[in-house]
Amino acid sequence: MTRLSAAFSKSRTALVCFLTAGDGDTAANLDALVEGGADVIELGMPFTDPMADGPAIQKANIRSLGAGTTTADVLRIATEFRGRHPDVPLVLMGYANPMIRRGPEWFASAAKDAGVDGVICVDIPPEEDDALGPALREAGIAPIRLATPTTDDKRLPAVVDGSEGFLYYVAVAGITGMQQAAIESIEANVSRIKRSTDIPVAVGFGVRTPEQAGEIARVADGVVVGSALVELVAEHGANAPAKLRELTSALSQAVRTAR
Repeated sequence: MTRLSAAFSKSRTALVCFLTAGDGDTAANLDALVEGGADVIELGMPFTDPMADGPAIQKANIRSLGAGTTTADVLRIATEFRGRHPDVPLVLMGYANPMIRRGPEWFASAAKDAGVDGVICVDIPPEEDDALGPALREAGIAPIRLATPTTDDKRLPAVVDGSEGFLYYVAVAGITGMQQAAIESIEANVSRIKRSTDIPVAVGFGVRTPEQAGEIARVADGVVVGSALVELVAEHGANAPAKLRELTSALSQAVRTAR
């Protein structure tokens, strides 16, 4: 059993928490998420044009790149995280350019060496899976695909085919952190997706509060929280770990008791 499958095999919904690598004291901030009860960590790879991200994560990318964060730094952060947390799943999330500019095999090998469990590449569609997917699978890393409210039944099989670890359902047709879909829409789409696949479905984009997380946890296999956590890093700087631990603990409690 892989770390990702173990995280989603429990009798409760998994809490997936996102932070941008290189934004603040990433090691301390990631440790705080784990201490607060995060089941899966998503580590964002900073990029100059994060087209799917809202203002909070856009600004985190700018701060990180302004501090000089490179792909090598992201992999180092991942390696050190794996050393501290051998059992916590770690997913890299980002955009194609930093992942494939040196070749997909190089990236997949480096990610494997860093202890990465899965990769979400926002801007490589299923039709272009050859750009990265085969290299990840060969390295034993799950390519995690994205589905959205506009992924209709005709397109869904292409999205599901080849996705591993979990499927990330983007609950809104928009950017991160700006709005939340109605729970009725989320439930209907998660149910529709789960009729087409056995892999877990995690819901993200717009989840900010324990109340929202708990509501979604009743119908999904995972709940993804990003912008609300990233905003704490921006607001509290060196004091962010305590705030992150506090919010993650509240989110975890809501998710764990939702069912």
